[in-house]
Amino acid sequence: MRTNPWMKLTMDTWILGMEASSVIGLRALKMAAGGPAAQTEAALMIDEKIASTLALQMRAATGGLGTTPHGAASRTVAHYRRKVRANRRRLSKI
Repeated sequence: MRTNPWMKLTMDTWILGMEASSVIGLRALKMAAGGPAAQTEAALMIDEKIASTLALQMRAATGGLGTTPHGAASRTVAHYRRKVRANRRRLSKI
């Protein structure tokens, strides 16, 4: 039986949302504690968002996201999932 690739993309996007929610919670806790660590995290958050967006735009401009709508959407979600997963691992360390 053939699977629907858009359904997989839907699930990957849902998982990205759940992972992003956990990162938001972890960052909120870190920032609520205040101090230099909170300031560093806030600056890192902004820098990461800008760098990630620019990297994705470069991939799109150079054809790195593929030639089909599904390919572009899948690679975009995968790009952000890698970034969010790395942040979740980093912020989960005590």
